[in-house]
Amino acid sequence: MKLVSVISLINAIIVGAGQTPTPIVLWHGMGDTCCAFYSLGGFKKFLEEQIPNVYVTSLRFGNDSVEDRLSGFFMNPNDQIDYACKVLAADPNLQNGFNVIGFSQGCQFLRGMIQRCGHKLPPIKSFISLGGQHQGVYGFPHCRAVSHKICDYIRELLNFATYESWVQSSLVPATYWHDPLNEQEYNTKSIYIADINNELTINETYRSNLKKLEHFVMVKFERDSMVQPRESEWFGFYTPGQASELQTLQQSKIYTEDRLGLREMDRAGKLVFLSQPGEHLHFDETWFIDNIINKYLV
Repeated sequence: MKLVSVISLINAIIVGAGQTPTPIVLWHGMGDTCCAFYSLGGFKKFLEEQIPNVYVTSLRFGNDSVEDRLSGFFMNPNDQIDYACKVLAADPNLQNGFNVIGFSQGCQFLRGMIQRCGHKLPPIKSFISLGGQHQGVYGFPHCRAVSHKICDYIRELLNFATYESWVQSSLVPATYWHDPLNEQEYNTKSIYIADINNELTINETYRSNLKKLEHFVMVKFERDSMVQPRESEWFGFYTPGQASELQTLQQSKIYTEDRLGLREMDRAGKLVFLSQPGEHLHFDETWFIDNIINKYLV
C-alpha cells in the first residue's frame, strides 16, 4: 500500500473517532489564483484527500479568476488584508479556530492579517509559510505573470520609483521592497512590510497577535531564483547598509529587540525552520505530508 494511502486511512480513522479536522485557509501568491485546478484549486483538493472531512477555503480577491490573478500585482495588500479579515470573521466554518497556509507573497500578507486582526478572529493555530518574503525583497528577477510585459513594467518601476507614494499604493511588490542601502527611506515610506515588521515603532497588538500562534513554520527553497534574497523566507536579510552580506533573523534588530515577539516565540519552540532543495514553491507531496500535514495540520 502506498504511503499516501496509509496516511489517508489513519486520518480517516481519527476523524471517524470524533475528532473534527481543523479548517485550513489558503492565500495564493503573485500570478496565481485561489481556485483554478492548475493553481491553489489543485492544492485544495490535495489537502481534502489527505485530511478527510477537512474544510479548506482559498481566499479570492475579485469577482473571477482574472481579477483574482491581477490582484496579486495591483491590489494594495492593506486592502486585501481588510477584505480577508471580514471574510474570515464571517465564515461559520472557522469559528472554532483554523490553520493558515501562505504561498510566496501570500505569506507576508497572511502574517499581516494575523497581526492586524487576529484578536478579532477565531484562534489561528499554525501558520505555514511557503517561500514567504518576511523581510521583503531586493531584486525582481522574474515573475509568473499574465505576460512578460507586466513583469517588465513592474521591474522598471521598482528600479526607479519604488518609494513614490503612487507606486506604493498601486503596485503590490513595491509594498514589500526593502532597500538595505537606504533603510531610512524604507522605514518611513514602505506602506506595508516596514509597518508589519514594526520597523519604526512597536505595535503591541501586532506582537500580541503573532505570539498567540502555536506554530510559525517557515519553509525556504534553497535554489529559489525568484526571491532575492532567499534568506527572507526564514526572516533573514541583507545586513543594513549594503547588499552582499547576509544576516539571519537571530542577528537582526527585529529579533534582538524582539520587535515582533519572534525571540520569545523562538525560545518557546514556536518557530520552525524547514527547507526544500528546489526552486520557488517546488516541493514533494510526500515531504509535505510528512513534515507539514502530519505535524501541524492533522
